[in-house]
Amino acid sequence: MSLTFAELPLRPETIEALHAHGFIAPFAIQEMVLPIALGDGDVIGQAKTGTGKTLAFGIPVIERVIAPQDPEWANFATKGMPQVLIVVPTRELCTQVTRDIEELANNRGIRTLAVYGGRAFEPQIEALQAGVEIVVGTPGRLLDLSRQGQLKLKEVSRLVLDEADEMLDLGFLPDVEKILANTPKRTQTMLFSATMPGDIIALARRFMNQPIHIRTQDSEDEGAVVSRIEQHVLRAHAMDKIEMLARILQADGRGPTIVFCRTKRTCQKTADDLLERGFRADTIHGDLGQGAREKALGDFKAGKSDVLVATDVAARGIDIEGITHVINYQCPEDEKTYVHRIGRTARAGADGIAVTFVDWDELARWKMINLVLELGLAEPEETYSSSPHLFEVLNIPTGSTGRMVKAKPVVRVESKSSSTPRRDVAPRKAAPPKEKVERTRTRTKKFKES
Repeated sequence: MSLTFAELPLRPETIEALHAHGFIAPFAIQEMVLPIALGDGDVIGQAKTGTGKTLAFGIPVIERVIAPQDPEWANFATKGMPQVLIVVPTRELCTQVTRDIEELANNRGIRTLAVYGGRAFEPQIEALQAGVEIVVGTPGRLLDLSRQGQLKLKEVSRLVLDEADEMLDLGFLPDVEKILANTPKRTQTMLFSATMPGDIIALARRFMNQPIHIRTQDSEDEGAVVSRIEQHVLRAHAMDKIEMLARILQADGRGPTIVFCRTKRTCQKTADDLLERGFRADTIHGDLGQGAREKALGDFKAGKSDVLVATDVAARGIDIEGITHVINYQCPEDEKTYVHRIGRTARAGADGIAVTFVDWDELARWKMINLVLELGLAEPEETYSSSPHLFEVLNIPTGSTGRMVKAKPVVRVESKSSSTPRRDVAPRKAAPPKEKVERTRTRTKKFKES
């Protein structure tokens, strides 16, 4: 039988906060990481997305922070300077991790700050000047604040790199190396990632001190994707995708759903089409400002919308309980993107459904994804919005039309009367009388004879 959090050597305040938010026993990655991390050892944690990595590093760093309400605070030499730095690749993940840390740290008065681009510098600088213990940030904004002298990294004793492979994919590796080099008093480094490319391993060897590599794998779950995700892959026609999507959204038991698109244009158009059909849809993509993206994500979390149409910018940053369906409206670029997309469902022990639409020109890409992940789904079944098997396998009620409201009637604009001349065309001259034409021909003939 696995341990509970109450049986681990944690502060009473931490255990109280865990219980208050429904965390009684650690998940596999947490159970393996916590003994090492609480002993101040360097850790490389590798686990599938949605398996609880945030608490695996969040609990140890909170335990080691000297907080304003702690007895040690009175004699603490560097009050208000960051003690912990957590580096994440995206803004969405930054806000998510910050919220998770705050839930466990507030009862000790630990001050946590999220810093990321797309927001004004002034509020973040004011918070840093007022004093913080834990900073969560994206690489670019962290370096900007450090260069300005507003973010003091010299007293950071614990550093965490979350979703390190995503930072590599986004080109942040040089920034991460600079951040690591600017933390000379670092006594513990933890790196977490779903995959371990060679560049990440080289980074770990260079900046970590004899790290212990922990890789969790269920004995009954040997694939790259969590086995609790029910996967469906359908060959779909581009013109019929919106009809298929709308019917899937009417499936019995369908809860909060994320729809992933590759392009910003498709993302916005899909969300607009769903709104016109009466679904409570919202969207997140790169053309939206940070405020609009945060509002869309906040409305989705609060239940004001139950369909979030997103580009891959959101694939790593959304950790919301209860997401029942993930739908790949456009086939992912590669296997890593596929894993991170569908990993938004079946989180923290829950079940979920993933549906991927594969157009005819995407079939080769999908076969490569299937081959690498060994999914056994190389030949997607040709499917249309009227196909009986679509309704059967996804539990869609018979008669679902893909609309929550009736379509708006088409408004026909009556053309103007033909007698009214167009303003941009000169009025046509009247034809000359027949007699005038004959006289002209006679005169021309006589002139030629003479």
